[in-house]
Amino acid sequence: MPSRFLGTRKTERKSRTSHGHVVDALGKAIVSGAFPVGTILPGDNELLERFKVSRTVLRESMKTLAAKGLVVPRARVGTRVTDRIYWNMFDNEVLNWHFESGVNKEFLLHLYDIRMAFEPLAASLVAERASSEDIDLLRRLAVSMSAPHHSADSLAVADLHFHLAITEASQNPFVRSLGGLIEAALVGMFRMSAPASTNDFANIADTHMAIVDAIAARDGLAAHKAMEFVIVEGRQQVLSGFAALAHA
Repeated sequence: MPSRFLGTRKTERKSRTSHGHVVDALGKAIVSGAFPVGTILPGDNELLERFKVSRTVLRESMKTLAAKGLVVPRARVGTRVTDRIYWNMFDNEVLNWHFESGVNKEFLLHLYDIRMAFEPLAASLVAERASSEDIDLLRRLAVSMSAPHHSADSLAVADLHFHLAITEASQNPFVRSLGGLIEAALVGMFRMSAPASTNDFANIADTHMAIVDAIAARDGLAAHKAMEFVIVEGRQQVLSGFAALAHA
């Protein structure tokens, strides 16, 4: 499945501008390895000719890439691609460039590690803090997952909306900032092993409804455990998807 769900709000808006086009093109090239770690990017004159932009636009684009940790300018040397340890993996665009370049099992499992660290906590916070309107929304989103007309794509969107609603209802700004990582993990799961039948859709709806029921009961521990179960199930789908590819 294409990663069009990941970072589309931000990326599509920025890519309409000259600045966004330069950032997107160079960012993809760096993440894909076309410009390997440690190499010096082409000089300003070459990039100005390639992208047909002003020097100001190019300068601001380099500042954006530097802010994401992908490059560092060196006086009298040029702009160098940094080691991957400096890349901001919480940045939606950086995540999107990884998916467009192709990700492996290890990458997706790292995403699930982060989800397991934060999403169960988010669910327990929601159990403490959610308004009745928050709970009603989460219940509607969980119910929507069981609709028989779902395609794999539309189910992925419904699932994404549910998990992003959990982060919002947590009322914690740090948890809310994890939306891009959650989106990346969910897209990866559905790319690897999308549910194949309406029974699978119903099972996903049921496991998410268990989270809502715990939240509605103001049971933070139960909400924590229910979210853990959902994440473990998703992680297993990814592992099964890679195993199927290995035996294909």
